[in-house]
Amino acid sequence: MPALYGIIGYPLSHTFSPAYFRKKFAEQNIDAVYEPFPIEEVTSFPALLAASPNLEGLNITIPYKETIIPYLDELDTLAAEIGAVNCIAIRNGIKKGYNTDAIGFEQSLVPLLTPQHTLALILGTGGSSKAVAYVLRQLGIAFQFVSRVYKDGCLMYEDLSPEIITAHKLIINTTSLGMYPNIDAAPAIPYVAITPHHLLYDLTYNPEETKFLTLGKEQGASVKNGFEMLQLQAEAAWDIWTSGNNVPE
Repeated sequence: MPALYGIIGYPLSHTFSPAYFRKKFAEQNIDAVYEPFPIEEVTSFPALLAASPNLEGLNITIPYKETIIPYLDELDTLAAEIGAVNCIAIRNGIKKGYNTDAIGFEQSLVPLLTPQHTLALILGTGGSSKAVAYVLRQLGIAFQFVSRVYKDGCLMYEDLSPEIITAHKLIINTTSLGMYPNIDAAPAIPYVAITPHHLLYDLTYNPEETKFLTLGKEQGASVKNGFEMLQLQAEAAWDIWTSGNNVPE
């Protein structure tokens, strides 16, 4: 029986991972299959494991990067510090969680930074935002989370004055707003305050240019989508699965 790998999340109507990893396995002549597992509730995870004794690795996407943690046996040091998991390796029945989002985000962000990028806004407070926050801390970039609902220590979207936008030259969208098929949606920020000194980064990669990025470009900002981050985090997951290496800490 070939080894089984896959991705869990909901929905999974348009996911990059199956084609990417199937190609990797084929190129390296590894006897393995990769399947999407669109589970509607994270509570279905144990049943998936029971039905798939040959399961050796999983990618985790929205909305389970945090809620999957209680179902795991171990966490890599980096995943434990971040508090979110997007990759699981299963060896000898032990389910270990990793965070490769942080690796992908840092490697794709750093080449774009300039000395003016000292303050950031992180739009969203889900699992992906935790990896982003970890990276910004490591880089010495101060940040504020922005949430749709009141959370202690977070700004709300209605708090975002033009002055706040002007001061925060790095704005990162970690929400699913603008993701296919809802391509007309965008975070509700005062785009009029965006300048050519701003960098807007969207973790979404489909569509290639979200409305968030389009509105930023119209103001002269530099923009970046999440496709390179996606590739880099996938490569880190591949390394975990095929070589047994831990995520660099």
